Amino acid sequence: MKKCLTALMFTLALSSSTQAFADQSLVEVRKTNGCGCCLAWMEHLEENGFNTTGEDMFAGPLTRFKIDNGVPQRMASCHTALVDGYVIEGHVPATDIRRLLSERPDAIGLAVPEMPLGSPGMDQSDMREAYDVFLIRRDGSTEVFASYASN
Repeated sequence: MKKCLTALMFTLALSSSTQAFADQSLVEVRKTNGCGCCLAWMEHLEENGFNTTGEDMFAGPLTRFKIDNGVPQRMASCHTALVDGYVIEGHVPATDIRRLLSERPDAIGLAVPEMPLGSPGMDQSDMREAYDVFLIRRDGSTEVFASYASN
């Protein structure tokens, strides 16, 4: 009986911690309707353990959403997401989002400006452009958070 009770308590604790982590990993994506690269990026996140939701927005309200959430114009891309208090702009790899959530810097979030070929969601061929993932500071300044080489 004591072994069963211990096993049950362990299962409940594991379930609670897994649920807390899953809740923390919800990525809420704002995008334009029918954008294939946005959907492919969301698939990349799901394949890497994140839960995603998507909301389609017209260009004007999406731009306003970016501005309201502190994304500098020079960092803009096609979609904007929110995860655990951070903004994720563009085709940011899941590994960098995990690192952001682990390190918890005092920042707005991460951005991959524009839509570099070979970034998650833009990987339709074997070719990859070099690109940087930027950390967006609260004052609007940016610094390189991660770099990816071309092939």
